[in-house]
Amino acid sequence: MKKNWFTHFFQLEENQTSIKREVSAGMIGFFTIVYIIAVNSLILSEAGIPLEAAIFATIITSVVGCLLMGLWGNVPILLVPGMGINALFSYTIVQSMGMSWQEALAVVFVSGLIFTFVAFSRFSTVLSESIPQSLKEAITVGLGLFLMLIGLEKGGIVEKGTNSIIALGELGEPQVLATILTFLIAIILFMRNTPGNFLITVVAGSVIAWLFGLIDFTQTEEKAFTFSDYMDVFGAMSFDNILSIPFWIAVFSLTMVLVFENIGLVHGHVSFINRSDRFTRAFQANSISAMLSGVFGTSPTVATVESTAGMAAGGRTGLTTIITGLLFLLSAFFIPVIKLIPNSAIAPILMIIGGLMLQNIRNLDLKDLSESFPAFFIIAMIPFTYSISDGIAVGFILYPILKIAIGKAKEVSLSLYVIAGLFLFNFVFHVIG
Repeated sequence: MKKNWFTHFFQLEENQTSIKREVSAGMIGFFTIVYIIAVNSLILSEAGIPLEAAIFATIITSVVGCLLMGLWGNVPILLVPGMGINALFSYTIVQSMGMSWQEALAVVFVSGLIFTFVAFSRFSTVLSESIPQSLKEAITVGLGLFLMLIGLEKGGIVEKGTNSIIALGELGEPQVLATILTFLIAIILFMRNTPGNFLITVVAGSVIAWLFGLIDFTQTEEKAFTFSDYMDVFGAMSFDNILSIPFWIAVFSLTMVLVFENIGLVHGHVSFINRSDRFTRAFQANSISAMLSGVFGTSPTVATVESTAGMAAGGRTGLTTIITGLLFLLSAFFIPVIKLIPNSAIAPILMIIGGLMLQNIRNLDLKDLSESFPAFFIIAMIPFTYSISDGIAVGFILYPILKIAIGKAKEVSLSLYVIAGLFLFNFVFHVIG
């Protein structure tokens, strides 16, 4: 039987998937990451961007990013404004370095342009091949722990207490009880490989949260959003200080995070679904999306950790990502309703996905400490510092140091020495600054 163009374009049969499964996975991916609309907008507002405009910027950037990844990369990787990198935008570039949000958007655009050059040149292959396999595996495991931590926090099971100590939540609290019950449903459905298990989890979790009185329906009474204010943010980049040293220091810092965080994320995602051959195209789509973020008025997009929700639900192609992107587009009309989905319904999914990613630790060579110690530091530092980029940087700096210490300096590529030096310089600069 002849394939139709749709099936052929997305290579559904080759990846042993179907339209129904991809649509379900796209919906799961959306419900897992939709929180970014509210969270990213609030962080951008700290930089001075009007909240309503920040909401539209987040939605539009997510739509375009997902469509780019779906059509060009053809993998189920979600591109939305990244957590952590949005804090770098608002709190470091704007508040600490004293730039206006318009200048910060220009920094995003220039950083994205450099990222695009790297992605569409031989540098992307050189950089990817220069990173040892142990560090790549460690990034995946570290992201898994980070995702589990986010899930535990969203569910109220652990919380940041005084002095940033993580403490066990009160087991009698309604949110904790709702999360635990939802987790039991989620893990049972997942272990039984029930079709659409994560989507069922979201619905069941929302009902449970409602029974515990955790859903406030008055949120739906908020006024509708308008598009007019967003036009003051779209294309509002300011290049007035492009020749200044602070501007290029900000560009350097942001570019380092963009390139190396996304190398780790994209590699981890394509490896998770055994589609490593799509790394280059996925990385290229990632770079273009990051560059356009400055135009649309938000911090850069990243290959978000939550992408693995759709993958775990069976998503294997770009159709998953396109469905998520279209749902982001529709979300502009239903933001108050989307906000009703409670954290207790999403947290168990993040915990399960994090657990799946932890399995990569079996690929580490534990007998060679010069390989395993840098990997362990990446795994520990990503969740403990609450920063993917800082965790990666520590491992990348430690790896060549240990290889030199045991007389195996030649095992480290020149590219990795340069990368480690740049990460070290970035750390020193921020300490001095």
